[in-house]
Amino acid sequence: MSITPEGYLPRLVDEKVERYQRIFGAVEIAGTKWCGKTWTALRHANSVSYVDQSLALATDDPSSMLVGKRPHVVDEWQRVPTIWDYVRHEVDSARRARGSFILTGSSSPLVREKDELPQHSGAGRIGRVRMRPMSLYESGDSVGRVSLAGLFAGEFEPVQVKTDAQKLVYLACRGGWPEAIDLSAADAQQIAREYLQLFRMSTVPDQGKDPELMRRMLFSLARNLGQAATYRTIAADAGDSSAGEPLSEGTISSYLGLLRAAYLLDEVPGWVPPARSAKRVNTKPKRYLADPSLAVAQLALLPGALLADWQTFGLVFENLCMRDLQVYAEAQELCSDVPVRYYRDSAGLEVDAIVELADGRWGAFEIKTSEAKVEEGAASLRRLRRKLTQNPSARVRPPEFMAVITGVSEYAHRVEDGIYAIPICALTA
Repeated sequence: MSITPEGYLPRLVDEKVERYQRIFGAVEIAGTKWCGKTWTALRHANSVSYVDQSLALATDDPSSMLVGKRPHVVDEWQRVPTIWDYVRHEVDSARRARGSFILTGSSSPLVREKDELPQHSGAGRIGRVRMRPMSLYESGDSVGRVSLAGLFAGEFEPVQVKTDAQKLVYLACRGGWPEAIDLSAADAQQIAREYLQLFRMSTVPDQGKDPELMRRMLFSLARNLGQAATYRTIAADAGDSSAGEPLSEGTISSYLGLLRAAYLLDEVPGWVPPARSAKRVNTKPKRYLADPSLAVAQLALLPGALLADWQTFGLVFENLCMRDLQVYAEAQELCSDVPVRYYRDSAGLEVDAIVELADGRWGAFEIKTSEAKVEEGAASLRRLRRKLTQNPSARVRPPEFMAVITGVSEYAHRVEDGIYAIPICALTA
C-alpha cells in the first residue's frame, strides 16, 4: 500500500514511474525544486528516508537511508552522492528485485571533490525519469482533447477551447508549481521570487559562485528567452561595467552549468535532419527557464505589465509552451533521448519545436500568441516540409503532422491536410 500524500494531483510521469519500476531495480525522479517530485515518489512507495532531515547520519552511514519497506524513497539523495552507489550495490545483490528504490533529487551532485561523486552511472539498474513543473493539462487548465500521441497516430478531432489574453497571462505568471495552483497571479509570483532568491542566496554561494553575478545571468536569460544567445551576448548583459574586464567564456559556461545542474535552465538543441548538413543548420541551444513564472519574476513583471507589453509576453508564452511540450513529449512511450529540439537554417527558416520519437517519426510546431497568426506559422511549417521532403532522394521522412500552437484562440482545427491549429489549452500528452 503506497503512502500517497493527501490531495495528490496525478502527474503524467506517474505512468512512466510505474513502467520503470517494472523494468529497473531503482528509479530516479529528477527535476526542478518544488515541482512535486517527493509527492510523486511517495505515490509509488511504501516508505521514505529524508536525507535533508538526517544529513549527519546519511553522511556517516549512507546505507541507513535504504532501510524501510520497499519500494523505498530516498529523498534528495544528491546531498550525499555516495548513496547512489549503495543503491546500485543493493540492486545488484538482489537480482529481479525490481522497483526497490525511488531516488529524488532537485540537482545533479555538485561537489568539489571528485571522490565524493557516484562511482558508477547506474546504467541498466537505475532508470531516470525527468520531472518538470506542472503542464496546463496536469493543473487542470487544458481540456486535453488533442493529444501528442494522437497526432503521431494520425488522430485529430476539432474542439472548441476559448482562451483570452487575461487567462493566458495569469497562467504564465502563476506557473506550474503545485503549491500555486489555487493562488492569484500576485501570490504565485511570490513563490517564484522566493524560489529564485533561495537559489541565489543558498545554492549559488554553496557552489563557490557569486549571487549577484547569478542574478544578472538570470536576468540576461529571461530577457533572451528562446534565443540561441551567444556567450558574448550573455556576458554583455551580465557583466559588471565597474569591474573593467568582461566576463570570460569559462565563467559564463560555469554559471550556465550550475543552472542546468539545478534543472533551472532548459537548453533546447537544434535539430539536424539526416539529409541536412550541420554546417547549414544552427545547432546552438535555445535557452528557456524551467517555468515561465520564473522569467516573469526575474523581469519584475505582473499581469498588467505583460498585457501592456505583448511582445515580451510572446517570449514568456513560448517558454510556457516549450515547458508543456517537453512534459508531453517525455510522457511518450517512445520518447527519445532529446525529444524536443528546434530548427533554424542558414536560409533564415526557423521552426520553434521539433518533437522526434525514438523510432524516427517527427512532428513540428510553431508557437503563436493568437489565432490571428496561424497562417504565418503555417507558412513556416509548409516551407520546412517542402525543404526537407521535396527531393525524392532525400533521407528525411515526411513529418507525421505539423501544428501551430496558439494562445488567444477559440478552436482546435485543421488548417489543411497534415497541419493543425491547436490552442495550448487543448493539448496533452
